[in-house]
This record gives sequence, structure tokens and C-alpha cells, in this order.
Amino acid sequence: MNCEKRITRKRKWCGSAFVLAVCFLVLTACSRARVVFTTGFGKDELFRIDDAVCTLPEFMVYLTNTQNQYENVYGPEVWTISLDGITLEQNVKDTVLAKLARVKTMYLLAEEKGIRLTDTEQEQINRAAQEYFQSLSETEAELLGASEDMVAQMYREYAMAGKVYQYIIQDVNPEISDDEARTITVQHILLRTYVNDGTGNRVTYTDELKKNVYERACAIREQAVSGETSFLDLASRYSEDPTVTYSFGKGEMDEAFEAAAFALETDEISQVVETQSGYHIIKCINTFDREQTDANKLQILEERRREVFGQEYDAFVEKLDRELNEELWEQVGFLQDSQVTTASFFDIYEKQVQQEEQK
Repeated sequence: MNCEKRITRKRKWCGSAFVLAVCFLVLTACSRARVVFTTGFGKDELFRIDDAVCTLPEFMVYLTNTQNQYENVYGPEVWTISLDGITLEQNVKDTVLAKLARVKTMYLLAEEKGIRLTDTEQEQINRAAQEYFQSLSETEAELLGASEDMVAQMYREYAMAGKVYQYIIQDVNPEISDDEARTITVQHILLRTYVNDGTGNRVTYTDELKKNVYERACAIREQAVSGETSFLDLASRYSEDPTVTYSFGKGEMDEAFEAAAFALETDEISQVVETQSGYHIIKCINTFDREQTDANKLQILEERRREVFGQEYDAFVEKLDRELNEELWEQVGFLQDSQVTTASFFDIYEKQVQQEEQK
């Protein structure tokens, strides 16, 4: 195990808007569907997924709201970002296409399962559509090509996508034990059993050298157990890992390291533990963190739900044909108009949902 470069289940925040856009595209793309390029489209039809059609005005509502949300956070200069010759604008455009394709696909899946909106849900959709459309200036409505009926249908499909997700995950067991979600905190001392050569390749120690390192690790452990020198002092003096303290849950560290760590009581020191990185001496600092454990339970449950939904969604997607109006797609871009500032499409819908839940 390499503690310095451990792999965790936790998501890492990306360092730029560009990477965020790429990550979202990967998560939302319907990658298994069959893509067919065709010229048999009606006016303003951007793509089809079986019987579901996405028009250019629908796409522009999503795209323009996303554009303005980015600019509200990062400023208009964000669009100067590029990677490998691909601009952030192109990546946002691709991300919006993927998101709309997913909504349309989930809408079809909801219809197949016979899911319907309630009268109350229809009413809140109509209120949201009216509020959003009235928030648009004449210039915005004209440039977007939006109508109140179109916005209502977009919200309808968005709501159905949410309902089919909840329908599919409803039987996922929400019970997760404290032990499964438990996070512990340890300190460790690492003595490596390898070196990197001049080309960066790992060269493992000979058996004789490993024996010497092991004996040295045992001697350091004896000092730690005796208490004559603090564990932190020993770590700062001997450890070859610049990070001394780690907090982690099950499945996040090397198997041998993790097994030894989870077997310890608070303030207990392990025997010398061998991993691919070398020999470790582990001291348990905290065996249980209630707040972090509860947070981990929510994360584990969400992972289970995504897995269950993903299996059914992927099986459904494989049956569908996708047709992209490539000629129109190449013409699509951001609206460059200072009077177009709309960014509340999703916020207005979520506000209506929350208001209904509070009644």
C-alpha cells in the first residue's frame, strides 16, 4: 500500500470549472446508447431518443442558464479556460447535451413504467413555468425561442426523471451499520522497503535489506510502546511518509494496514505491519467518530442507490436509438448578449418543490 497516494471512496473536489464540467459530462452521458447521425429532422430538432425530441429552444434554455451560472460564480473570463485545445465553452455545451439526453431518457423510462405526475405536481410545474417565463425579458424570450408551454413541458420531463429515479431506488435497504460506516483516525510510522531509481521505477529491497528494515521497525515500535518517547516524536524522526495522521473508513486503505488499524483500541499500538510500501507501526487515535460515521452512512446509501438505478438505466438505454442533428449541433453556441442574464431555471423549480414540501 502507498499511504501517501491512497485511493478513497470519497469524491475529490476538482480544481477548476473546466474539470468540473468534464466530470459532470462523464457522470451524465448516456454512453451505451446507439448514436445515429441523420438529416431527417424537423425545424429546430436537435436530437431524438426514440420518440423523445429535444428542440433547439429547449437546449438553449439549459445552455444559457448554465452559462450564466458559471459567469455569476467565476466571471466572464472563465471562458478563456481550455485544455488540450478544447474550450470550457465546448465542454459545457457537451455537458448540457448529456444532461438533456439523460432527462429525456429517464422520461421515456418513467413512461414505460407507467409513472404519472399527480395533480399537485402538475400544479407546481405550471406555477414554476409561469414564474420562470415571466422572469424572462422580451429579448431573452425571443433569443431563447422560449414559450410558457415549452418551459412547462421541460419541467414536466425533469419532474418525471426525478420520480422514476425514486421509484427504482425505493426498495434499496437504507440500514447501514455503524461498523460498515465507521471512520477511524490513526497515526503511523512507515519504513519503506523500496527505492525509486533514476527513471522513477520502483526497486524492491533484497530480502536481507528488508530484514534489516523490519528489525529497525521492531526497535522503533518498542520505543513507542514503552512511552519514553511520544509516537509523534518517533514519527517525525523515523517515518518516511510525510503524512503521519490518516482518517479513513473500510475499503479505503491497503487491506493489511486497514485490518490492523481497525483491530486497535484507542491509544493502542499495532505490531509491525507489512504492506507494499514497507513496514508500518500504527497507533489508533480515535476508533469512532459519530458525526463522520453518520455522514458516511449517507454516502454509502447514495452509492447503493446510484448502483441500483444505474443497472436498470443502462439496460434500458441499450434498447434506444439516438439521433443527433449534427449540422444544427455545430451551429449551437452561447448567446453573447448583455441583456440575457437568466440563470434561475432550476432554482425556480426547486423552490416550488420545497414550498410544497413545507405545506
